[in-house]
Amino acid sequence: MTQTADIIILNARILTLDDDNPGAEAVALADGRIVAVGTEAEVDPFRGKDTKVIDAAGGTVLPGFSENHMHLFSGAAELDHLQLSGVKGIAALTEAVRAYAATRATEKVLFAQGADYTLLGDSERLTRHHLDTILSHQPLVLFAPDHHTAWANTAALELVDMLHGAELGPGNEVMMGGDDLATGELREMEAFSPLQAAGGFDRYRLGLSTGGEPDPYPNEAEWAQDIAVMRRGLDYCARHGITTVQNMDGNLYQLELLAAIEKEDGGLPCRVIIPFHFKNFMSLDMLEKASDLARRFDSDWLSSGIVKVFYDGVLDSWTAVMVEPYADKPGDCGEGLFTPETFRAVAVEADRRGLQIAVHAIGDGAVRAVLDGYEAARRENGARDSRHRIEHIEVVHPDDINRFASLGVIASMQPPHPPGCAGLPLEPTVSRIGRNRWPVSYAWRTLKDAGSHVCFASDWPVSPIDPLIGIEAAIIRQRWSPSDPDQSFSLMEALKAYCVEGAYAEFKEDRKGRIKTGYLADIVVLSGDVETVATDTLHTIRPVITICGGRISFSS
Repeated sequence: MTQTADIIILNARILTLDDDNPGAEAVALADGRIVAVGTEAEVDPFRGKDTKVIDAAGGTVLPGFSENHMHLFSGAAELDHLQLSGVKGIAALTEAVRAYAATRATEKVLFAQGADYTLLGDSERLTRHHLDTILSHQPLVLFAPDHHTAWANTAALELVDMLHGAELGPGNEVMMGGDDLATGELREMEAFSPLQAAGGFDRYRLGLSTGGEPDPYPNEAEWAQDIAVMRRGLDYCARHGITTVQNMDGNLYQLELLAAIEKEDGGLPCRVIIPFHFKNFMSLDMLEKASDLARRFDSDWLSSGIVKVFYDGVLDSWTAVMVEPYADKPGDCGEGLFTPETFRAVAVEADRRGLQIAVHAIGDGAVRAVLDGYEAARRENGARDSRHRIEHIEVVHPDDINRFASLGVIASMQPPHPPGCAGLPLEPTVSRIGRNRWPVSYAWRTLKDAGSHVCFASDWPVSPIDPLIGIEAAIIRQRWSPSDPDQSFSLMEALKAYCVEGAYAEFKEDRKGRIKTGYLADIVVLSGDVETVATDTLHTIRPVITICGGRISFSS
């Protein structure tokens, strides 16, 4: 007897991403699984009197997007901050800040996101003096899109007693001026975390800043507020066709919030993976907490089992670790948050416990150190299907390209990140990297052609969360020089990097990432046909329905 479907999608251009059955026009879903894929005639027998029928109106239907590197909790909280993407020049900045401040007079600290490094032009860097002319009476902090640099006005620095500087750990810095006072530029988390705490934003950043739990634990009102923020983030993901979130910061508190929402609602609108964030001040025995989270949270809806590490910073603040010095800063290779030796010990122990590891490594020196750590883990613990990851890989040394495939390391990369992509300026990044390293910068194609698994993501809120923006950016990627290799992906390669490779990265390629009979019913219906629309307008196509686990999580 044919199973009755809960949902049937008809009149669709289905891209299954299944090489054995690449296209279809209808799909049937029942009990959270895909039960039929094929022609409308082949799917029609699954229709019952209570079956919900969705007319895709000729739009593309895809597996639900896997957002393979993002920051769910902090990103959701930042939706309430002043957004400065696209703001250029002191006049435009002044107008935006003062309009926002007029509605937030009682807030202890004002936060703004997306302030470009070249907001004042290619040669002038933001300082507290600029910000003081805009707003002097209320603490103000602007964050760069990469969230690794912030700029504070004098009132903000005085609030946390940092006007005269601060002693911080490796890779973190309060920039000082010739007058022995802080310029207002704060590099990396230790430098700007005190201001986030002063402004009541620290709970949302704990998964990044400490990897620990709120202390004191939130009261009833704070818990309700945090539940609301997490719901807002989940809904924001679903509205963009996302059915899986691979979060790249984490603590037990985020898992507790998500578990509470799942229990209250009888499910989640997205599947979520939350790592344990290992920080450079932790001892190796803290990895037992990561093992405990892996044991406690291990379902297709909410899981852990992964350790996140930050090895270095970012190129634009010279905090990424390079093999050779920065082109615009001779003698400086950046300073890591770990040494190669300390990271190696973390990698060996985490791998011994059977945990997956994901490491933020942007400079080629950091990438090499992480690969060395993974190689040491394999040597000491024996080879296994570990699928350890490196996140971002904005520069890779030519000698290390083939090591990804040989060590089974996943390259987790972000198509909106290269300078010149998705509206980002070329400077100062391309000059910082240096002409000789351009061919191995943001080298998705090079790594893929060398046999690596490459998965794509946005790193939201660093870049817009929309997977279609990332897919478009991957396809239309331009070379910085005609002699550089072409790093662009085809449409199908980019789609698979979000869906198929995302499932592979979480060891679930046997049930996710494709529209295939027996697979989880995670589907997105789009407003148009991605195969016929002009490539540079892919971002105009919108999700109209998102289905996760057979339940509609978003409908426009």
